[in-house]
Amino acid sequence: MRCLGNPMDRRGFLTVGAVGGLGLTLGDMFRLQARADKKHYDFIEAKAESVIHIFLPGGIAHQETFDPKPYSPLEYRGEMKTIKTKTGDVFCETVPRLASISDKFTVIRSLSHGEAAHERGTHNMFTGYKPSPALSYPSFGSVVSHEYGPRNNLPPYIAIPSNPNEFSGSGYLSSSYGPFSLGADPANKGFKVQDLNLQGDVDMARFGRRRSALQAVNEYFESKQKSDNLTAMDTFYERAYSLISSDSAREAFNIEAEDNALRDKYGRNAAGQRLLMARRLVEAGSRMVSVTYGGWDMHAQIAGSMRRDMPPLDQALATLIEDLESRGLLSKTLVMVSSEFGRTPKINNDGGRDHWPKVFSVLLAGGGIKGGLVYGSSDATATEPEFDAVSPEDLATTMYHLMGIVADKELMAPGDRPIEICDGGRVVTDLIA
Repeated sequence: MRCLGNPMDRRGFLTVGAVGGLGLTLGDMFRLQARADKKHYDFIEAKAESVIHIFLPGGIAHQETFDPKPYSPLEYRGEMKTIKTKTGDVFCETVPRLASISDKFTVIRSLSHGEAAHERGTHNMFTGYKPSPALSYPSFGSVVSHEYGPRNNLPPYIAIPSNPNEFSGSGYLSSSYGPFSLGADPANKGFKVQDLNLQGDVDMARFGRRRSALQAVNEYFESKQKSDNLTAMDTFYERAYSLISSDSAREAFNIEAEDNALRDKYGRNAAGQRLLMARRLVEAGSRMVSVTYGGWDMHAQIAGSMRRDMPPLDQALATLIEDLESRGLLSKTLVMVSSEFGRTPKINNDGGRDHWPKVFSVLLAGGGIKGGLVYGSSDATATEPEFDAVSPEDLATTMYHLMGIVADKELMAPGDRPIEICDGGRVVTDLIA
C-alpha cells in the first residue's frame, strides 16, 4: 500500500485523522497521491476500474475449451465434440454456458510465448516479463496496488483463496504492495477470512490489551520512530490499515450475506463461490482480485478430466459475467481468464496433452473489451499462431492501458534501477471497444 510520506512516519499516518474533517477518506488520499505520481507521464483515461484475474494453473487445453479443431485428424482434435456459440463461432462442448453468451466477451486464440515449464510460464502470465535470475518482477496486482492504492478501505489487491504462487507477489516493490490473502476457500462451510472479524471486533492481543487501532499505531511509532527498518514499517502499516477498515469493507468479505439463489446460480462449489466473492470485492472497491481455480495439467485422459472439471467453471464464469452486467459493473470491470500455457497439438499415448506454450487462448470480458470477438487464430492443428500473435507483454500492456496505467512508466528497483512496468508490449487496439 502507498505510504504517507517518504520515509513513512508517525506524522504521515496520523494525517488520516486530520483529513477526516475535510470529508476525505484514506482511499481518497491514496488516489490523489497516485494521480500526483503520474504527473510526468501521459494521461490515459481508464476504462476499467477493477480487474478480476482468473488464473487456471497447470495449463488448460485450448483445444478442449475455446479453440477446437474439428476438421483436423483425430489424434489432434481429440474425442470431444464442438458447440456453436451465440455469435456463430465454434467452442468445445465443455463450455455451453459461455458459448451461449459469447457476445459478451472476447477470446484471444493466439497467445504465444516460449516457456514450457510451469514456473516460467506462470511468471510470464502474472508479470508480463520473461523470468530473470537478476530481478524479481512485481505481479499485475502489485503494480495496480502501487499505482492506485486502496479504495473504500479495502486492500487494493486481494488473492482468492490464497496467494497462488511466488510470482503473484510484489517482486522488487515493497512487500506492502503484495496481495491480501483470504487464507480460506469461500466455498468452505464456516468460511472466515484470516485475521478478519466480520463483526468489527479487533484482536489487539499483540499490544497487551484491547484498544483502538489508532492508539496502537501511536504506540508503535513512538517506540520505532528512529528505526530504519522500512520493510517492517511497511508490513505493520498494512496490518494497521486493516484494523481501521470500515464495517462496509469488512462486510464485503461476508459471503453468507449474499442471496442464496444467486449463490446457487454461481454454484455451491469452489469455482462458483470464489468468483462470487471476487464480484463482491470489486463491487465494494478492490482494484485487482486474483482468483485461482482448478488443476489443469492433464497429461492423461484429458477428455474425461475436462468433462468432470469444466462444468463448474463454465457455470460460474458465465454467471459472473452476467451478474456484473446486471449490476452495471461489467463495463468498468475487466475479467481476464488465463493459464500459463496450452497443451500439445497431439494427444499423447496416455490420452492426454502435454505442455505447449507456442499457442493458447485467453478470455477477456468487460472493462473496455469488445464483446463477440475472436481475435487471432492458431493454425489447423493448434500448433502455433496463424495470424495476429499476442505475447504476454502485449496482454499486460493492454490490461494496464485499460486500467489507465502507462505500461512503459519506470518504477524504481533496488539500487535505484529504473524498470519499466512492462517492457516491449503493445496495446492490442483491436480488442478495445
